[in-house]
Amino acid sequence: MSDTDADSSSEPPILSTGIAGLDEILLGGLPAGYMYLLTGNAGSGKTTLALQFLMEGRARGERVLYLTLSETVREIKAIAHSHGWSLEGIELQEITADLSGEDENEQTVFKASEVELQEFRARLESTVERANPERAVIDSLSELRLLSGESRQHRKQIAWLKRHFSGRGCTLLLTDDNTSSEPETLLHSLAHGVIALTRVTRLFGGTRRKLEVRKVRALAFSDGLHDYAIRTGGLEVYPRMVAADHRASAPAEKVSSGLPALDALLGGGVHRGTCVALIGPSGAGKTTTALQYVLHAAEQGIKGAIFLFDESLRTLKLNTVGAQLASHISTGRVSVQQIDPTELSPGEFVARVRQAVETGAQIAVIDGLNGYVNAMPDEKLLRLHLHELLAYLDAMNVTSFLIVNQPGALTPDVEGERDVGYLADTIVLYRNFEYRGEVRRALSVLKHRGASLERTLRELTLTSKGMQLGEPLEGFRGVLSGTPWAEDRDAQPGR
Repeated sequence: MSDTDADSSSEPPILSTGIAGLDEILLGGLPAGYMYLLTGNAGSGKTTLALQFLMEGRARGERVLYLTLSETVREIKAIAHSHGWSLEGIELQEITADLSGEDENEQTVFKASEVELQEFRARLESTVERANPERAVIDSLSELRLLSGESRQHRKQIAWLKRHFSGRGCTLLLTDDNTSSEPETLLHSLAHGVIALTRVTRLFGGTRRKLEVRKVRALAFSDGLHDYAIRTGGLEVYPRMVAADHRASAPAEKVSSGLPALDALLGGGVHRGTCVALIGPSGAGKTTTALQYVLHAAEQGIKGAIFLFDESLRTLKLNTVGAQLASHISTGRVSVQQIDPTELSPGEFVARVRQAVETGAQIAVIDGLNGYVNAMPDEKLLRLHLHELLAYLDAMNVTSFLIVNQPGALTPDVEGERDVGYLADTIVLYRNFEYRGEVRRALSVLKHRGASLERTLRELTLTSKGMQLGEPLEGFRGVLSGTPWAEDRDAQPGR
């Protein structure tokens, strides 16, 4: 990443790739006038990315050339059509193994199986001379490898391509399908930059795709693996979240729920820009609590975002507080997205959260952690993804609520609490407990960084008007176990 071309008297302009996420990873784009290698297995999106690279050049008024060795012009046009693209203004040249019977007006260069390497070079020079491109794509090197016959000769041809296009000031993108047994370093050493695409099929759910910028000489970039997806309209790249890259000033203020009793339990409220984990069994009131914060913020004109993994928008509106959010959802003050984690990569989820924050959301609810984790068992680093996401929300002064369901109706899951404890600044525990043949709810604050808190347990009641907190549960033992007993015979929950 530190090699500098000595023959460069000034810094070359930076070219956008036409893909916003990739440009972000590259910190702007690719230096112009060099040769770049794009590798990837079949179906990874190399052709789509190459077309986007050329269309960006066309949009900027540049002359662009697409030279295909492995596919026909018709196939390239079919790919473009599937994305709703027009290739007008892009010079298309085709190299196929058999051109017999082709229309004479079809743009072609040569038949790779019937020409010598020198003829290939002569005709390519002629094509480039005529098109005089500023951006060019050669797709793919596997055909040139077959034509060359041996790895030494193949490397010589790549070196010739590099000199030929660089001498004309043309930025060249070569694609390779990873079918060669020769060491990667043979080509990587010649290229000014290398971008690798990988496609992995999982046992269940959609295909996962990862992008890695392996090198770009004399240019800093965001290294590591980044998720991407192929959608109608092209590649969408989701840069890996690095929370340290985002730093905002933290205002000294607290976020209110709008319920004085709940705020008192939390020492006056939740600190803005912190993460609150709501932990407890299903039906204990966790989602209702989170929605109460969103509702109160929306009534103050503050935007919120809700990401649903464990339920739908329809069931959300069946919630008493969720129903009160309907008007704010319709105006866009509160956005709600239902997430299918079997189809959505962690990177794309992070991108959706970032988009919500960048459009003004100051409070975010992730409902819930369990659905996200359980649907993605092969994502071994998922908790690190989540850690970076929560750190980013903290840096952007966004208050986040993470809902964690515990198994079992009454008994606590201590391991679950410990697992999520390091992620959250505040932990609120919910418990169902049985009293005189009736299942009731209670909550308590286990952890609240940077503030005094009330150590009592309070009974939680969900009514047609919303949630209500009773007085501290005094005179009882064992509420957190789910089977309390009264020390005082006259004791009553909530009194």
